[in-house]
Amino acid sequence: MTLTIPSFTLSSIGPWLTLTGTAILILLVDALSPKGRKAYFPQLSLLGLGIALLQTFRLWNHTGTDFARMVYVDNFAFFFYAVFILGTALTVLISRHYLEDYGKNLGEYYALLLFATLGMMLLAAGAHLIMIFLGLEVMSIAVYVLAGLFREDAKSNEAALKYLVLGAFSSAFLLFGIAMLYGATGGSLYLDDMAARLAQAGALTQPLTLLALALFIVGFGFKVASVPFHMWTPDVYEGAPTSITAFMAVGVKAAAFAAFARVLFLAFPALKVDWVMILWVLAVATMTLGNVVAIAQTNIKRMLAYSSIAHAGYLLVALVAANQLGAVSLLYYLLAYTLMNLGAFGVVILVGRKKDSYLSIYDYSGLGFQHPALAAAMALFMFALAGIPPTAGFVGKFYIFSAAVQAGYIWLAIIGVMNSLVSVFYYLRITVLMYMKPPEAELGPVAFTPALTTVLLVTAVGVLLIGIFPGFLYNLAVNSVKIFPSL
Repeated sequence: MTLTIPSFTLSSIGPWLTLTGTAILILLVDALSPKGRKAYFPQLSLLGLGIALLQTFRLWNHTGTDFARMVYVDNFAFFFYAVFILGTALTVLISRHYLEDYGKNLGEYYALLLFATLGMMLLAAGAHLIMIFLGLEVMSIAVYVLAGLFREDAKSNEAALKYLVLGAFSSAFLLFGIAMLYGATGGSLYLDDMAARLAQAGALTQPLTLLALALFIVGFGFKVASVPFHMWTPDVYEGAPTSITAFMAVGVKAAAFAAFARVLFLAFPALKVDWVMILWVLAVATMTLGNVVAIAQTNIKRMLAYSSIAHAGYLLVALVAANQLGAVSLLYYLLAYTLMNLGAFGVVILVGRKKDSYLSIYDYSGLGFQHPALAAAMALFMFALAGIPPTAGFVGKFYIFSAAVQAGYIWLAIIGVMNSLVSVFYYLRITVLMYMKPPEAELGPVAFTPALTTVLLVTAVGVLLIGIFPGFLYNLAVNSVKIFPSL
């Protein structure tokens, strides 16, 4: 028997190798450092992320597959690489001060962040369904552990356990969907082959294919926190460390949408009528429930959790549109959401103080008089999340609803706009409390560390910059979605 080793190019997975090597190095440094001595874990993490970003830029405009067609090498994957790296780098910056307040300068924390980012990249670039499943598990297992980082905190333990149990169910649904699709396609799991194979198989495998599609929607629906698969989100977001809540809200959601879009646009174009109908209903339910329930929340993390659910609904509208503008708006909005959400969580960490002492929305009363700069930043992020011009949130929603109108889903766009109006109430409530109510708690001086100041500046400037000048990012997104022939 002749053993054939397929040709491959290591540079095509350079960012993966860099993040893996950096994570292992951090674990080794942590294990070999004298007890009690603080190692430079954040700096090492940022160095690895910076090198991975440079490698991603060097790969830009490459097209094709590698590693026996298991991995896509294209701009769609590279765009998401940049989003993941940016989100992880900002998470690292907001983490150091937060972890020191808890006395947790743990090397494994930063290693797990990098491993989770690696899993996200696998999801974005997977050309084979087993590769996508592998990415999902690498990302999920790392985030399960991070959610339960504070072992002595009952809420953190509860968050990790709920996420683990429900996440395992969602992974099982996805795996069953892969098995069904394997049977329907006659033994192939390559995304490139599936559309043609499913079209050839015809009516004989139609029930099996529809069942596979339903299971995929359940599996990915859990990861993006769409209704009715959202039950874990508020409790996990509230119980997890705030820096990890921010990471989950942006990174996990972006990675799941990257894989979801690839699977729908490449494997299931023939079933577009079926999955568009399902996602239309899910988008409306997700937007509506997220926004309506967020109004009743008084804990800032739970409010942002339901806000995250609502934004998943907006992103589902982009998938429902299933046209080029829809795909472009998906990419644009995920980057905008990363900036405005991480900025908001940076403010939450600064206001929350040691061990998250101030997490009620009423703790923000009078913040505009006690800490004007912090209140101004929070107001900007709330305006962006609400979709008020000239922020990136407004432009992102404009693109998404324009895509829905272009595709003929007028009522979906109208419902989306109405939901955005509902969301204005609870976002602006924070601003009203900050500027129009007397302080309920004396917060004292805020520890503006260089890292947290950098996060607030980068996110605030980014939200305004890509909101006022969206052209460059729009063109990048258009270039990234050309790989989908069905759009």
